[in-house]
Amino acid sequence: MTEMEIDLWDEKARARIERLQWKLAQEHLALGHGVVLEWGTWARSERDELRETARALGVAVELHFLDAPVEVLLGRIQQRKRESPPITLDDLKKWSAMFERPSAEEMALFDPPSSPR
Repeated sequence: MTEMEIDLWDEKARARIERLQWKLAQEHLALGHGVVLEWGTWARSERDELRETARALGVAVELHFLDAPVEVLLGRIQQRKRESPPITLDDLKKWSAMFERPSAEEMALFDPPSSPR
């Protein structure tokens, strides 16, 4: 993103990029290709919308959720050394509190992971 002069902290730019990615993902799904969306879906409502739209295209939808402690996440971020400004432990704690973790009930709405080919 730096090479494209896009600031990842610019929420409007980030939203435009995600809309474009989702549009392209839907086109690929309609052609029978698999896609992986790796950007944050922090709220259940966001995950519901993506799941329902993909299901309307007739495709299976999996949710893979990993819940690492914020201290582990901070260590990985610090090793990467790519964030400017640097992300702090307080940032991660604040964001973690805002994140709506998927419940068992929500996870049951998704398809089970497909077996590797």
